[in-house]
Amino acid sequence: MQLRFRLFLLGSALLLSACSESLPAATPVATTSEVVFVGSAACSSCHETQFSDWQGSHHDLAMQIADEITVLGDFNNVTFEYYNTQTYFLREDGSFVVRTENADGQIEDFKVAYVFGVEPLQQYLVEFPDGRLQSLPFAWDTRDPGSGGRRWYHLYPDEYIGPGDELHWTGRYQNWNYMCAECHSTDVDVNYDVAKDRFDTTWFEIDVACEACHGPASKHIESAQAGSLGRDFDLAVSLNDHGRAVWQMNLETGIAERSQLAMRPPQQPESCGRCHARRGVITAEYEYGKPLADTHRPALLNEPLYFADGQIRDEVYVYGSFLQSRMYQAGVTCSNCHNPHSLKLVTGGEPSDVCAQCHLPTKFAAPEHHMHAADQVACVDCHMPSRVYMGVDARRDHSMRIPRPEPSLNSDTPNACANCHAEQGTEWLAARASEWWGTPADESDSMLPGIVRATALTMLPSPLSPEGAAAIESGVQNADPLVRMAALLSAQALPPEQQLQLAVPLLDDAVRSVRIEAVALLASYREYLPAAANSGFVVAAEEFRAAQFAIASRPEAFAALAQFEAELGDIEKALEYSRQALQMEPDFALMRHSLGLLLVRSQQADAALPELREAVRLDPGVSRYVYVLAVALNSMGQPEEAIGILEQAFQDFRGDYDIAWALATMQRDLGNTERAAEVANSLVKQFPNNQNVAAFLDSLSAD
Repeated sequence: MQLRFRLFLLGSALLLSACSESLPAATPVATTSEVVFVGSAACSSCHETQFSDWQGSHHDLAMQIADEITVLGDFNNVTFEYYNTQTYFLREDGSFVVRTENADGQIEDFKVAYVFGVEPLQQYLVEFPDGRLQSLPFAWDTRDPGSGGRRWYHLYPDEYIGPGDELHWTGRYQNWNYMCAECHSTDVDVNYDVAKDRFDTTWFEIDVACEACHGPASKHIESAQAGSLGRDFDLAVSLNDHGRAVWQMNLETGIAERSQLAMRPPQQPESCGRCHARRGVITAEYEYGKPLADTHRPALLNEPLYFADGQIRDEVYVYGSFLQSRMYQAGVTCSNCHNPHSLKLVTGGEPSDVCAQCHLPTKFAAPEHHMHAADQVACVDCHMPSRVYMGVDARRDHSMRIPRPEPSLNSDTPNACANCHAEQGTEWLAARASEWWGTPADESDSMLPGIVRATALTMLPSPLSPEGAAAIESGVQNADPLVRMAALLSAQALPPEQQLQLAVPLLDDAVRSVRIEAVALLASYREYLPAAANSGFVVAAEEFRAAQFAIASRPEAFAALAQFEAELGDIEKALEYSRQALQMEPDFALMRHSLGLLLVRSQQADAALPELREAVRLDPGVSRYVYVLAVALNSMGQPEEAIGILEQAFQDFRGDYDIAWALATMQRDLGNTERAAEVANSLVKQFPNNQNVAAFLDSLSAD
């Protein structure tokens, strides 16, 4: 299967709600044909309640200039020890200074330019001459002392992250411009100059202000002043997911139901997901009101981001979890639970009160439901267990699943019951759950959330079974763009003629991430496209390139461009992009591997082999690198070394079809038919219906 390069980012934000219909006079805004940002102050006079709620919220305080008021950490000559290194927090000439190791391991004084966040921790940003803002690894715990707060701590306390490590605070993974800016400020333009390798990043407002969620508001204010507000209040996006629907309690079930079926997916999760999702950017310009997958590539539920059952594992935020939930399927949206301006729960500080809006407490808060004493547990204890990120920040899983201990018997999947009853053991917990609630019924495939179906498609084993191929064919026609995107990713395992048949129609898909996957899949077959598909291919190809240049500060972008141009046949441009990626990141294993493949294609096999070896050395845990190196060695007349590598890989990567197949065929070619048959028989056990393996074994018998 060909390798594809996709990047998932971090971020944090929520949403602001729509405006009221009656608007008093607002601050005058110059009339312009272009819709532009006007600033949160322009909203305050007409939306006093919302503006008041927003002030002092996590959005309002997402990023601030470092000064006497905003800096919460102790900079009064404090010393912090971290793996035999000392860092000092000082005040010098009115500035806040951190004396710590630089990229070369030398002690240097760094002035704090901005503070980042406010609760339960605050981070600090340092500005470099090349326009980078880098996030220091020392955070201030803003919790009260009784909770262990008011202290400095390191974000990686269990391992030494020193100079040269990819996670060191001076490196790419701690770069604000790329990793954080979009979600902590409003109308951010990254402005990265590839040739100069520098940033000139700008924002309209330093924090997450009104227009970060509602979009540029000049048209809205012009219309309000003229008394001619149109549809959706002339805002860039409508965040009204409720319409005329209300939630009506079904007294028989104890669960509220939406009075009207939603005619489209809710917009709030798509807007909030811009920052409340693990996702990658695919366009330099965010487009308000579009599905998240049109401007970003949302992460699916794959490990290690999620546990095998979809529970949160890594820092994935809320979007991917919420899309799994029954609440989302029923029509619940973000503002049903959260005040979108203050970011507090709509019912106050008690989470169970939020649940009680739609779930009768007399039924669901009763001991007969949760099997505990009255008031012993809250709804979220069982249905929204939390994990701690960044040392002190507990975040709840928004998949709101039924807690079941059984999966934990045979996997590392956590279960909410063990959070309070770990000492009883998983077997005891599973037995109690079965006794109390019975065995949960399996959901039919048609009832599975789209993000679950999409994830399952990406996990289809290769070579594909007939059922797997049928699932992909069905997936490219699914209404959910995540499913279509995932189907295209998995279609790489299909024969070329099927890839063409399935992917060509999606070059004109309504959602950008799907079009980009389609053109990436079809790049190798450009000359075989029907004439009617040419214009769609050209447009999608430019979108693919633009998606990479939107993240041009990352070597992965140039790796993707290199592969794309190589598949289109432009080897010179592909080599140029490859060298750009390696200039940015010399130890980039994926790029070493890709450069090796490009050199093979350009008839430079001798130059290719060192690159392929280096990829394996840098990342020996990637089976594909090992396989390609072995194949290259064999094709260059070094079968003994190739087989030696594959024999070890056969042990290291059990279940890898390509490695086992290559080993079997090479052993046969050297006359070692007995060993070839042993390896092939191991494939029969894994892939009993694979005709190629059966034919291979028949040929060995005939010999």
